[in-house]
Amino acid sequence: MVSATNVDATAVNTIAWLSASDTRIVVPVYQRQYRWDIGACEQLLGDIRAVADLGDGHTHFLASILSSRGSDADAGELVLIDGQQRITTLMLLIAALQHTVAHSDPALAAETQRVLVRSDDPERTRLRPHRAWAGVFESIVRGRHSPGADEPESRFADNYAFFRSQIRADEAPRIWRGLQRLEHVAIALGAGANAQQIFESLNSTGEPLRDHELIHNYVLMGLSHAEQTAVEDAFWVPIEQNTGSSIADFWRHYLVMRTGRELAGAAPRGVYEAFRREFPVLDPASLPHHAAEWKQFSEIYRVLLEPAHAPDEHVARHLGYVNTFGRSMYPLVLRAYGEWVRGETDRDELVAVLESIQSLLVRRAIVGLSNDRLVARLCRARSESAEELGRAFGRITPSDVRVRAALKYTDLPHPAYVLGRISGVDSVAEFGVEHVFPLVPGDGWSGDDTRVWADYSDDEQNSHRALARTLGNLALLEDPLAERILDASFPDKRAIYAKSDVPLTRALAARDAWGTAAIAERTVTLSDTFVATWERPVDVLIDDDDLTPILDATQRRGFPPGWQREWSYVEYRGEHWEIYDVAALFNRIFRRLWADARSAVIAFSDRRGGPVYDAQAWNGQWDELGDGAFLYMGWDSGYMLSAIQGVLDEAGIAAEVFVKYSYIGTAMRD
Repeated sequence: MVSATNVDATAVNTIAWLSASDTRIVVPVYQRQYRWDIGACEQLLGDIRAVADLGDGHTHFLASILSSRGSDADAGELVLIDGQQRITTLMLLIAALQHTVAHSDPALAAETQRVLVRSDDPERTRLRPHRAWAGVFESIVRGRHSPGADEPESRFADNYAFFRSQIRADEAPRIWRGLQRLEHVAIALGAGANAQQIFESLNSTGEPLRDHELIHNYVLMGLSHAEQTAVEDAFWVPIEQNTGSSIADFWRHYLVMRTGRELAGAAPRGVYEAFRREFPVLDPASLPHHAAEWKQFSEIYRVLLEPAHAPDEHVARHLGYVNTFGRSMYPLVLRAYGEWVRGETDRDELVAVLESIQSLLVRRAIVGLSNDRLVARLCRARSESAEELGRAFGRITPSDVRVRAALKYTDLPHPAYVLGRISGVDSVAEFGVEHVFPLVPGDGWSGDDTRVWADYSDDEQNSHRALARTLGNLALLEDPLAERILDASFPDKRAIYAKSDVPLTRALAARDAWGTAAIAERTVTLSDTFVATWERPVDVLIDDDDLTPILDATQRRGFPPGWQREWSYVEYRGEHWEIYDVAALFNRIFRRLWADARSAVIAFSDRRGGPVYDAQAWNGQWDELGDGAFLYMGWDSGYMLSAIQGVLDEAGIAAEVFVKYSYIGTAMRD
């Protein structure tokens, strides 16, 4: 065997490697700032807890850590080329663990001390971050941190505070057990190695794994070869066959259905991370049960993609109708169809849900409301009851009055679908959408055989053009008939309309003339049919104002300097709050619930490990709630938003809290 001369790669126990007497790590000046957020810290801590609860022999792999030896003057130091984020976060976690048990478990505190500080100089930490933040990091790790006004902005204090809030003294042995099961590949470079080239090779080798590929690896990882083969053949291959090129969408839609949380526009690996949160442990005992469910829903997904596979013709027709609007409602359809397959509901109940979906989407399209980010709230409502789903539909489905007004002047969306349904035509494959007044009339076009288009005034022409794509000017016409009336005036079209098999089109032959008055009159008549065909499920007092339920609010990506207005306002159980950012809402919600639903705050905070504590246990931003309770305010906005959502859910009032994104907030949230 020929060995490499400039690269040494060794699989090591991470804690043993960090605590070795010769381990001293330096973050070079060119490295980016430490930037892991609390979400990443939460994931790491979850992984450590999970591996701690597994049997002996289980480990958790942290990938590779790339380093090189320092200069001759600092030959004992490792210069960290890749792995700064992971190593720094581990050090903050271990520091929080040590400070938690400093008085209750001196032996464990001493073990963690060996990881944190240098054996040759107990006053220096083993990791030395970028010089701009070295003082802050060392003061935190040594338990001496006191933030000052001139302190550089960093994530060290926030992430340390998070770990400190999460680790209780009675859980410390479990966390330490999990830490001791971490492994990584230590890659040490010799003097002749090209560090940049190796770094680029580790981080840019081919296409990154996609979410469904990561899910596949996660499901099979840790199984024996025989177990992997069995799961692959029995479950994964059928899932791939059922979903085809839409497998990534399948997993996203399945997880939205299951969790009731939006994943559209999620961060890279967002679907995979949601899967891991939903299935934190997949072992040979639990995997077959979960995999059978995935397979069943993949079979349903195949039917959604190709409704002809549905065993019931009426259901198949309505699935085809839903597909007119794309796949945004698939999570709710998956749930409803699954309930029907399992015999929990009957066909009429399934069709009622599909009808409500169509009413929602077509009405919102007509009045100009977005159909994005609606499905998760409907899935949550359906998980409660059919009645709650009806109310949820009612709240976000525009009213008859609003729809009738929009139909008069708005271009009709999905015209073939709308005209087909109100005309009683099941399939519009052999029909075209006929514009009674043509989109581009010639100078000789006439609506009454008296005046021609060239004689119309500018205002008359503009009025006709404005109504050309509205409901009153549209009809379904068989393709062979449509070919015979291209560019024809209305009096010439009447004889062709009389030959149509579509009653609404044939009725046009009875009209003497066609113009804006005739279009308006027909619009009123067809609007009656429209609102009866696409009914509003439940009549509620609140018509949609493009409000976003708090559970569907998403963390902002960032704002221009000096801009702090994320929301226009917050609606809290019918109250109107002039609150514009996450931090202010975080404080207001916890203060309000401390007064109104204290038990929910305590239960949530105990389970989550914060953000309410009975003492100001570390330096930072605190707000006193009263009765010896303190709210820590030093979190990042992602954690704050998650805590707002969690505590409102705990109190059972999340469905009654909404945010109205500001103009800039709407633009920046996706």
